[in-house]
Amino acid sequence: MHVGPWTIIGPGVEVGDDCRIASHVILKGPTRLGHNNHIFQFSSIGEDTPALAYGGEPTRLTIGDNNVFREGVTIHRGMVQDAGETVIGSNCLLMAYVHVGHDCVLGDHVIMANNSAVSGHCRVGDHANFGGYAGVPQFRNVGAHSHIAGMSLVLKDVPAYMTVMGNPASAIGLNIEGMRRRGYSNAVIAALKRAHATVYRQGRTVKEACSELESVARDIPEVALFLASIRDSRWGIVRPRRRSDAQDDGE
Repeated sequence: MHVGPWTIIGPGVEVGDDCRIASHVILKGPTRLGHNNHIFQFSSIGEDTPALAYGGEPTRLTIGDNNVFREGVTIHRGMVQDAGETVIGSNCLLMAYVHVGHDCVLGDHVIMANNSAVSGHCRVGDHANFGGYAGVPQFRNVGAHSHIAGMSLVLKDVPAYMTVMGNPASAIGLNIEGMRRRGYSNAVIAALKRAHATVYRQGRTVKEACSELESVARDIPEVALFLASIRDSRWGIVRPRRRSDAQDDGE
């Protein structure tokens, strides 16, 4: 382990092997840091949440392996009003000045570009990708393999594999490029396109679309993940921008 000058590692912090912690970093506990993580200067990891309901209870932050936290990243521990734990998976990249709020759960291979942020109680699936300055309010879900374009404000839940953009964010389509980069077959991509059309382009209610996708989901895991992310939504899913909205903006 390498620790730079002027870094403070407080009580209750466990640091795994081969971690590199730069200068002027604050690590507070209880926090468990896995192996081979790299934390850049001026980051604050494991601090108390500023939420008014927090009363100083001993909550946790758990971080996996092989993550990179660039300059000025802030991650807060959980609150007893939720699970009491914030969780960061493995192989994630959080670029400069990213914020992860209390009780958030980030999966593996998540990429958050500069100044993007997720508020408390959010759930982010594996391989989700955030553009710079993207923001997500409390309690929202961001599905696996999704892409949030830069400077977007996500007010609804984002299903798996979707691309969203805008303020407020609207559904643009599937994250086809992300799937291709991860080696998805043409057959799987085609199945997800059909599932996307069932939900977004055929005039069905969400309940009707989900019922129709059940048989396909039994045979294709990727469609099952897409379907589950819709059914797990608490705030409703992001929808395409309505034509009337574009007209109101003068388009």
